[in-house]
Amino acid sequence: MARTTGTSDTMKFGRTLLILLLALAMLPIGGVLIHAVVPPLTTLLMVSQAATGKGLAYRWRSLNHISPRLVEAVIASEDAQFCAHDGFDFAAIEKAMDNNARGRRVRGASTISQQTAKNVFLWPGRSWVRKGLEAGYTVLIETVWSKRRIMEVYLNVAEWAPGVYGAEAAARHWYGKSADALTAREAARLAAILPSPRRYSASAPGPYVRRRASRVQAAMGTVRNDGLAACVLR
Repeated sequence: MARTTGTSDTMKFGRTLLILLLALAMLPIGGVLIHAVVPPLTTLLMVSQAATGKGLAYRWRSLNHISPRLVEAVIASEDAQFCAHDGFDFAAIEKAMDNNARGRRVRGASTISQQTAKNVFLWPGRSWVRKGLEAGYTVLIETVWSKRRIMEVYLNVAEWAPGVYGAEAAARHWYGKSADALTAREAARLAAILPSPRRYSASAPGPYVRRRASRVQAAMGTVRNDGLAACVLR
């Protein structure tokens, strides 16, 4: 009798553990499915920055109400192969690893898809655990979301100044206008400060941002002429 009771308890524990593991496995999928149609209310980065007194300016806008020039600018600046890859730019990753091995200081090789996965679903910081989760979420959003949706979410949750998130809040913060009214020059400057939005100014840029913005604006012509934003802009 005692053996039967022990076996029953073990089976119950096993079923409970299996249910918990399945629930944990479904959480990422559920989040990705929800945000395929529902805008994120907030992100862990927004919450953590607000908790340190940085404030929280976040205004969601559909891609139809964001200037196409900003789409071109971030593709030119952040991820020229956005429409061609499935979430990872392996050529850029290999180049970054080679440069890092040579001791050169270079920017990372994260795609817009990876940055979106990190910004929406994960916490700030650097670790192998977070990087692994980022890869998993990147695969999920590339599978479930359209490229247009990935870009829409990215432009709405990216940080563009301390406590300022999304294209609409950024346009109002830096230029006093709506995101759909951004010019090519303004869009290029916004893209130029993305690597360090808490350090640089888009409205009163220093020499570095001016030079970088000029290169971005020139590259925007290539993005437009070569159809590198065709998966987003209709």
